[in-house]
Amino acid sequence: MSSTELVALVCCDLGAIVRGRALFASELDKSWQAGVSWVPANLSLTPHGPLAEHTPFGSTGDLRLLPDPDTHVRVEADGHGGGGMGTGGELGADAGVGTGGGGADGGSALDFVLCDIVETDGRPWECCPRRFLRAALAELESELGARVVTSFEHEFQLLGNTPPAAHEGPPPAPFSLEALRRAEPFAADAMAALDEAGAQPERFFPEFAAHQFEIPVAAAEGLAAADRAVVLREVVREVARRHALRATFAPLTDPAGPGNGVHVHLSLSDAAGAPLLYDAARPACLSELGGRFAAGILRHAGALSALSAPSPASSVRLTPHRWSAGAVCLAERNREALLRIPPLVALAAEDPATQLRLEYRGADAAANPYLALGALVRAGLAGVREDLPQPLLLDRDPALLDAAEAERYGVGALPTSLEGALQALAEDETVRAWLGPTLYDAYVGLKRAELAAVANLDVSEVCRRYAAIY
Repeated sequence: MSSTELVALVCCDLGAIVRGRALFASELDKSWQAGVSWVPANLSLTPHGPLAEHTPFGSTGDLRLLPDPDTHVRVEADGHGGGGMGTGGELGADAGVGTGGGGADGGSALDFVLCDIVETDGRPWECCPRRFLRAALAELESELGARVVTSFEHEFQLLGNTPPAAHEGPPPAPFSLEALRRAEPFAADAMAALDEAGAQPERFFPEFAAHQFEIPVAAAEGLAAADRAVVLREVVREVARRHALRATFAPLTDPAGPGNGVHVHLSLSDAAGAPLLYDAARPACLSELGGRFAAGILRHAGALSALSAPSPASSVRLTPHRWSAGAVCLAERNREALLRIPPLVALAAEDPATQLRLEYRGADAAANPYLALGALVRAGLAGVREDLPQPLLLDRDPALLDAAEAERYGVGALPTSLEGALQALAEDETVRAWLGPTLYDAYVGLKRAELAAVANLDVSEVCRRYAAIY
């Protein structure tokens, strides 16, 4: 490592933008204890750039970005660039997977450390997203003796810097080997870079939308899972840059097409690692504890959407018939349900008790993963505290339900706009209390600034703007 190389000390803000400050890598050892300076008002910077007009933070105050040594990520420049990608079809009006060219980053390594935002004396700052998740995990362990193991499954699309020539034809078919092969060498480089970063990638595969891919990573416990979500996004973006491409995790790039979701897989275990969600004698093999946990998430689904799918483009994706979260219900093997129980694979040698998990399908990459996961944990814990009954299991395609059944299973029940999600959050005193007054004020101020920034745009232009941001 050169003494002149830079390492960034960063945090993931309320708009899921990773921000921070860089220093010489040779100075990193001196920064573990005191970090680097930060400003409260930075938390009110919108994804569009300007500071939110309404913010609880003024020009005063000082904080520190305190690096967490367990989150140091370094991806070397060699071996993850060059070669470019093959040509593809157009995506939107101005982007497609075109011919790539390596070395776009000038050959530097990607080097960063995730940080807590703390007071200048080291006390946790009340609005730090990592602190929010830590507090939720501590409540779960204190009240249930339980720990959460989580994986964030991200979908993303690759966009080229220039549109392809007309004769190059349409993009390859969804899920096809052709789509996979045309993603090379990006695909192999991305997997290698994520492995180097410690994110434990499991598979790479094409998805349904044009130039859309998914990279599931291994589950991790608690805070490490949300850290891994941040790392995955930044590493994938970095490898795309090295191929003269752009990776977008935006919730929706085309209002008429499929979106890019983030599926949050949750399982619970006790202090010894024994699974807590499995009971072979109960419906869907979901334990009584798991049923109550699921019920809490569904009870607070409207307010949760303000934290887990929080962009002006997000709600368009979360509608029926998009295989995202068209019904606020619990279901087995049903991709229209907000909470899905994935299948237990009998072919696997793995114990079914360790396989069983809940999949929350109502998130996207505009969400801060610490806030989203912390809120899901607290919602589930609230369901356990209140001894809520296990929700009804949807056993068919919601499109087959009559009007009464559709209402019963919450078809189309999620807020239909960010404004509606913020209203649901405002009306849910339980979820508001988790945030506390200052964080709530900052978060709502940021989101209202986002709404104002796109107020006069049609949905296609909103999607285009967010494709550029995420």
